[in-house]
Amino acid sequence: MKVFITGATGFIGASIVRELLKDGATVKALARAGSDRSNINGLDVEICEGDLCTPESLEKGIRGCDMVFHAAADYRLWTKKPSQMYEINVNGTRNVLAAALKAEVSKVVYTSSVGTLGNPGDGNPGNESTPVSLVDMVGHYKKSKFLAEREAESFIAKGLPLVIVNPSTPVGRLDIKPTPTGKIIVDFLNGKMPAYLDTGLNIIDVEDCARGHILAAQKGRIGEKYVLGNKNLSLKQIFASLEEITRLPAPRVRLPYYPILFAAYANEALAALTGKEPLIPLAGVQMARKFMFFDSSKAVEELGLPQNSVADALAKAVEWFRLEGYAR
Repeated sequence: MKVFITGATGFIGASIVRELLKDGATVKALARAGSDRSNINGLDVEICEGDLCTPESLEKGIRGCDMVFHAAADYRLWTKKPSQMYEINVNGTRNVLAAALKAEVSKVVYTSSVGTLGNPGDGNPGNESTPVSLVDMVGHYKKSKFLAEREAESFIAKGLPLVIVNPSTPVGRLDIKPTPTGKIIVDFLNGKMPAYLDTGLNIIDVEDCARGHILAAQKGRIGEKYVLGNKNLSLKQIFASLEEITRLPAPRVRLPYYPILFAAYANEALAALTGKEPLIPLAGVQMARKFMFFDSSKAVEELGLPQNSVADALAKAVEWFRLEGYAR
């Protein structure tokens, strides 16, 4: 089986590549010229130079492939130029899927996000069918991914054999940027997390999330969505687990929401003037108002999504960040 993958140098994408190679697949990976490829260095992968905004490079890369994994995205809680995020996440998705349709591949797996799904926010988990609309999306990342998911659905209507997966919050090795969640772990390790907001996340080992992508390609029903998640944990519980793993003290002070929201607005205004990333991203604080809990039972039952220990995944993330010099 010959597979084309976007986002192969990133956190989830590099884990998907490793799972594909374990299965004996031939992998072609899209990578921008001059991009950091350390996550896939040394792997038996054919590099196709190009980007999501250049349809010709996508058509060339997908040509001759049986399957496509579109895992690339611009994932940031703040950006100086929001239009670039929409160009990559929305128009880039359209370009990838158009090239896949033209190449008549047998299956496409599109990596969306649980951020595009409905969520009660009160501790009850959302799922693939929880009602949601664009007005529910907080920040440009979620809005752009919501619109990109609508693009994916439009290609299903055109006959593209596509499955959508909605990862929750992966943790583990290879979080190279790191992601906003990875940054929380790094800040904790470096003693820069003195307090916390009362919020929650659904956590999954990134390796299980990657395997879920492959299971979606193998078993997923065309046109369906699958939440790739595992355990719902409050931020306080996540820090307690990190304390147990590292023996470093977890933050004990719970911050009030509205003063932090006010500080985030002030930070955002300053960032607009300076062009520098805010210390407190407004979108991140607004997202924290809801407990982002989700039910992944559909993926477990239909795909066989692994549900390995979240504590072990956090331990792997801690070990990797330390080995790579992100944290002490």
